[in-house]
Amino acid sequence: MTEPTRISHRIASIAESATLKVDSKAKALQAQGRPVISYAAGEPDFATPAHIVEAASRAVLDPKNYKYTPAVGLPELREAIAAKTLRDSGLEVSTSQIIVTNGGKQAVYQSFATLLDPGDEVLLPTPYWTTYPEAIRLAGGVPVDVFAGSEQNYLVTVEQLEAARTDRTKVLLFVSPSNPTGAVYSPEQTKEIGEWAESHGLWVISDEIYQNLTYDGVRALSIVEAVPALADRTILVNGVAKTYAMTGWRVGWMVGPADAIKGAANLQSHLSSNVSNISQKAAIEALNGPQDAVEEMRLAFDRRRKAIVAGLNAIDGIVCPTPEGAFYVYPDVTGLLGRSWGGVTPTTSLELADLILDQAEVAAVPGEAFGPSGFLRLSYALGDEPLAEGIARLQKLFTS
Repeated sequence: MTEPTRISHRIASIAESATLKVDSKAKALQAQGRPVISYAAGEPDFATPAHIVEAASRAVLDPKNYKYTPAVGLPELREAIAAKTLRDSGLEVSTSQIIVTNGGKQAVYQSFATLLDPGDEVLLPTPYWTTYPEAIRLAGGVPVDVFAGSEQNYLVTVEQLEAARTDRTKVLLFVSPSNPTGAVYSPEQTKEIGEWAESHGLWVISDEIYQNLTYDGVRALSIVEAVPALADRTILVNGVAKTYAMTGWRVGWMVGPADAIKGAANLQSHLSSNVSNISQKAAIEALNGPQDAVEEMRLAFDRRRKAIVAGLNAIDGIVCPTPEGAFYVYPDVTGLLGRSWGGVTPTTSLELADLILDQAEVAAVPGEAFGPSGFLRLSYALGDEPLAEGIARLQKLFTS
């Protein structure tokens, strides 16, 4: 008789978040005294703006915030999210169409869990954020990779999506700006993809958490603004983490049709109940308060974006498209593979990332975490000085 497994097959099959794994390894080496520079985590180096922290300080002294509140979120925060959704995504929604979640990851997970039955397929533009396929599988779904390389600026086409569509396809994941590539779909591309999804009756989960971090005058047009008819089959995922340097506050949200949101609300009522009231009060101030600090951070990211792209493209063997959003670059490093560096000849980007960490004390996430090998993801959300030092180390390593 076969002995039962100690944990479920479903949980045993989940891979650890690669980005967090690399970041943890870098921090452990730093704790040992090694001068490791980490481009791994998608986390702004800025402090949360002072007026947001002050709102949280007031909230922590108010006994009303020590109790349970509605599992779907504070009414005033949902009102602020509705206003932001209209302002930035061009979609008018009621507060009953909004759930506040413990960060964007919970919103992503709950969106898939709400929509998918076992065997349902999700079209997953690739490179993808490392959590997406795991969240799809946890919900019983099947991720279907649709790959676009650097020659396409990492943007999939309708033709590619149509080639991957089957009678089991239920959901399209749409991410613009993208993590890990920083790619932004043009308004024309967004409309074309949205109209294609609508014509086939697909659901769309659109992750808009980087929508306010774009450059060169580019706007990340929401797919529901481009194709209003999609609103009844689209869940928008968002949060305060990236735009407001609030990664540790854990406030995200879902916006969608009433029936889907009601189902997700039922799930959250059993899963986690309400998000910390203190964090919710901080998020209200973030969305409703002054936005000067947001623009200052965006300008700093823009400066770093230009510096890292120029620095990487100066290395023979690296091709780094210029991202138009988020705070990542995703260089194609296939030109470095199969060559000897310090006596080591990497054949995959996973081996290359290990070599870079060992020989240059620079941490980057290998492309295997986001799809095919041959790429690295580097976040330029770290400070100007470590960014410049890390690029200098890479240039020295790959010109020696």
